Amino acid sequence: MRATLAALLALGSAVAPPPPVFRAEIGMVVVQATVRNQRHEVVLDLPPAAFTVYENGVRQAITLFRQGMVPVSVGLLLDNSRSIRAQRAALESAALAALRTARPEDEVFVMNFADKARVDVELTSDVEALARGVHRTDSIGGTALRDAVSSAEEYLRARATRERKALVVISDGNDNASTVKEDELERQGQESGIVVFAIGLLDRDDPARAGRGRAELERLADASGGVAYYPAGPEQATTSAAEVARQVRGVYTIGYTPLVQALDGSYRKLRVVARGQERLWIRTRPGYRALKR
Repeated sequence: MRATLAALLALGSAVAPPPPVFRAEIGMVVVQATVRNQRHEVVLDLPPAAFTVYENGVRQAITLFRQGMVPVSVGLLLDNSRSIRAQRAALESAALAALRTARPEDEVFVMNFADKARVDVELTSDVEALARGVHRTDSIGGTALRDAVSSAEEYLRARATRERKALVVISDGNDNASTVKEDELERQGQESGIVVFAIGLLDRDDPARAGRGRAELERLADASGGVAYYPAGPEQATTSAAEVARQVRGVYTIGYTPLVQALDGSYRKLRVVARGQERLWIRTRPGYRALKR
């Protein structure tokens, strides 16, 4: 009997199923892209076949495609530091122009920042309430630009309800008070997928200072797939804000399931190509991190 029982136990252990293996997979990656022609117009009528997506240089099969003007969740970040005081009129003109483009299905919040960032108007579709958050007269303190962008991204991730999320930063770009480092903010942006657009009100009387401000704003925009504009005065600032608003809303949403599915924390480079009857320029985020959610 003992021999028989031992044999049965041995047989049972031989045929027992292996323990389950759990694999964490990425699922679909969604890329939002804006396309402009050589006249700098936003192009919204391209078919799915016009696009090709590459991840780390390898072509991916597109499985999701949407186009058109989409509802957005936007943070309007306004530099209220001492260094922007002389250009506050241009800043407010640009901010109000951006708000005038808002549609009922959009949601926007207003954040003013100097040494510290503060949300003056919570996410809302009430344009009048948002406009009241634009007008400021104090303009004091240093410029904690990176801190403000970091805080605004966290705010959008926690509260925004629209698929398309963006920040519009209006500043001279001369960060002198942030605790968040450039690489920290870049990594945060890679994880959030939030696009940053900038309207740079540069100090044209100080070329060195203007150069530093431009470099900072370019880094913020380029790392997220956004664009930076540099108007010369209030009138051009208004025009720049209207152009930013078109690019924020006029997007192609493209999705694919990566051939490499491992959630290994690696950075995956993205490249989206668009072809049409004329030369086209496309802006999208340059990559993402394959992280567990």
